[in-house]
Amino acid sequence: MKMPEEIIIRPHITERSTMDVAEGKYTFVVDKNATKPEIRSAVETLFGVKVVSVNTANFSGKVKRMGVHVGKTASWKKAIVKLTEDSKTIEFFDGMA
Repeated sequence: MKMPEEIIIRPHITERSTMDVAEGKYTFVVDKNATKPEIRSAVETLFGVKVVSVNTANFSGKVKRMGVHVGKTASWKKAIVKLTEDSKTIEFFDGMA
């Protein structure tokens, strides 16, 4: 089993994700091979909160060109974590809203 620090890579800060904080939803970029139960336990361990649900989305890398050179951006996975009503907030996101 992976360490929680290996599963949660970084928070995903966008306009929509900052609006979702008011509803108790937090967005993270996670390891591509992480499962929903692994993500749930990693968030509960790292931040000391209770998780109600985990929704995930996989994003494929896009093909990019720069002149004659062709490359591909990295594929990644996003997880939206919803916390319980009585759970405390995640402090990192408090200054964003």
